[in-house]
Amino acid sequence: MPIARIAAVLGTSKANVTWIGKSMGLRNPPGISADQLARSYITIIKQNWHLLPEEQLLTLLDWNADKLAFTLREDDFLLVKLGNFKPACPCLNYAPTTDAENKRAAEIAAWLKAELPAPRQTEPLFALLKEFPRRAKPRFSSSMPRFCYSYFALYGDPLLETDPYPNDYLAALEGVGVNGVWLQGLLSKLAPFPYDGRISERHLERLESLRRLVARGRKYGMGIYLYLNEPRAMPVRFFETHPELKGVAESDHAALCTSVPEVQEWLSNSVASICRAVRDLAGFFTITASENLTNCWSHNNGTKCPRCGKRSADEVLAEVNRVVHRGIEQANGNQQLIAWDWGWAEAWAEKAINALPEDVAFMSVSEWSLPIERGGIKTTVGEYSMSAIGPGPRAKSHWEIARKRGLKVFAKIQAGNTWELSSVPYIPALENVAQHAANLRDEKVDGVMLGWTLGGYPSRNLEIVNLMFDRAELSVDRALRVAAAEFGPELGRLMPPFWRSLSAAFREFPFHVSLVYSAPLQTGPANLLWAEPTGYSASMVGFPYDDLDGWRAVYPPDIFIAQLEKVAQGFEFALSRLKNAAHGKQQSRAFCAECDVAEAAAIHFQSVANQARFILARRAADKERMRAILLAEIDLAKRLFAIQSRDSRIGFEASNHYFYVPTDLAEKIINCKHLLETL
Repeated sequence: MPIARIAAVLGTSKANVTWIGKSMGLRNPPGISADQLARSYITIIKQNWHLLPEEQLLTLLDWNADKLAFTLREDDFLLVKLGNFKPACPCLNYAPTTDAENKRAAEIAAWLKAELPAPRQTEPLFALLKEFPRRAKPRFSSSMPRFCYSYFALYGDPLLETDPYPNDYLAALEGVGVNGVWLQGLLSKLAPFPYDGRISERHLERLESLRRLVARGRKYGMGIYLYLNEPRAMPVRFFETHPELKGVAESDHAALCTSVPEVQEWLSNSVASICRAVRDLAGFFTITASENLTNCWSHNNGTKCPRCGKRSADEVLAEVNRVVHRGIEQANGNQQLIAWDWGWAEAWAEKAINALPEDVAFMSVSEWSLPIERGGIKTTVGEYSMSAIGPGPRAKSHWEIARKRGLKVFAKIQAGNTWELSSVPYIPALENVAQHAANLRDEKVDGVMLGWTLGGYPSRNLEIVNLMFDRAELSVDRALRVAAAEFGPELGRLMPPFWRSLSAAFREFPFHVSLVYSAPLQTGPANLLWAEPTGYSASMVGFPYDDLDGWRAVYPPDIFIAQLEKVAQGFEFALSRLKNAAHGKQQSRAFCAECDVAEAAAIHFQSVANQARFILARRAADKERMRAILLAEIDLAKRLFAIQSRDSRIGFEASNHYFYVPTDLAEKIINCKHLLETL
């Protein structure tokens, strides 16, 4: 954040802000571009959520209240990630420092100087935008759709904001075999909204931006898909003038009821207008249950609607897909509609699939309902797992129903990374990824969605999936050797056993969907520790706090910790063995980066285990154990600080921006030093 903006919030001068920062050991403030600011707003909001009241937060962001409200609601559930509430914060104002405060600042500066000697940062944040791996590989011949999300797109309104898919990035994706990309499409932002034209302002600009993106994408063999989660709910006050459209209500919003013909007409007309305006758009995929409140059955509360309550959920969900499909037909479009069963109850699936139009493709999460056992605890996979290898029984069952209808079937997977760990550009557990692709190849799926908002880095993970689908004869072992070729003959021989070891370690991960959402997996050592319980509950991939019982889901604390340490130690052992074998050999930049990614992953997993042990030690008032863990966390924070300082990809994910930046890791060191002093 530029010093001038901080000074404006605090009601003081830039000189005073700079002086205070330097008194605590910070370096000269870096230059911050407009593009960096535009790509940092989620990080900025999170870092100040507990510090500033909303008025000062708006000043810091240079936003109005409407923009903040839209972002909190529509930017991939940001308010949910923030805990669904804004903590009450007093205004933060500048005051001249006291002698005691100056002394304390000097102590903090001494800590940082001792623990983080210069140079502290060698690669600026967002350098990840400027260079993508470009590897000379054989061209991929299969036209089977394989699409992913941008590694760095802004989620909320991507067609008016920074370019989600620059040419260099598209070329890098093409090089690893990706042939499609997706982004969120809000119908009221892409087509006229008949009830309030202000909502659709600039929709023609967005369509033009989409046209340009589609045209550029074709140059790289890339189809563009829009994600539809429609119709989006409207504020309750909207229905004061349109009561006939109101469906199920939640809080201060209510659904536009899709059992109303007028709503259906708007949906199909909006889709048709997009298809007419962007003829070469590859297609759409829908989520009709879960995510945002859309149709009255989307959150399983359809009985509360006087119209939808008389209809079954499967009937309503299939109808929404038919209405979207009707829009494509109205425009005589060639766009593919992919109906995703995400959020569908098992009891709805068969009837809903059988009610889909004949040329709609059907998609299911590959690993969903896969049974696993970790540390003697049996559970099933919900989604977002690379530690468990699909497909699972739910997907197989739903695909079979769809095939009997003659529908194409798609698999949704996570090939690059998952919420098991999204703070690295990819999780180098390549054997798991390749085996999952081989299994799906045996299932003869017709297309693959390679990931949700996370995992879009053009990595070997994406490449190995596409190699498996492109070459029917390719084994997992052979695919690993092909992926290792870029490291050269000497180091290339070392990589397949390294990736197999990481994969085996990762298969010990204590998976549960609420665990991956709640535990401090994404923040790792950047998550602060507390001398006393905070009383806060962990939020979804947002603020973990110290909510151990929320983190661990179905796993007892000792098993939760032990399984994470198995993963961390497995990664560390594999990395140590690789580095020993590579000692004395010419090590490329790609090799060093691969080691950094694996080390960062190990640090995250070990830190979560450490934090859990700290909370148990705090409960037992075991101060010696707490001290030992604090020292271990300082060491992990220092290691991760060094890695992120030379690799700006670490800590970043598209829909959350930076989970932490180097200064946050410096703060963790101060946090631990303070607790050691207190103890």
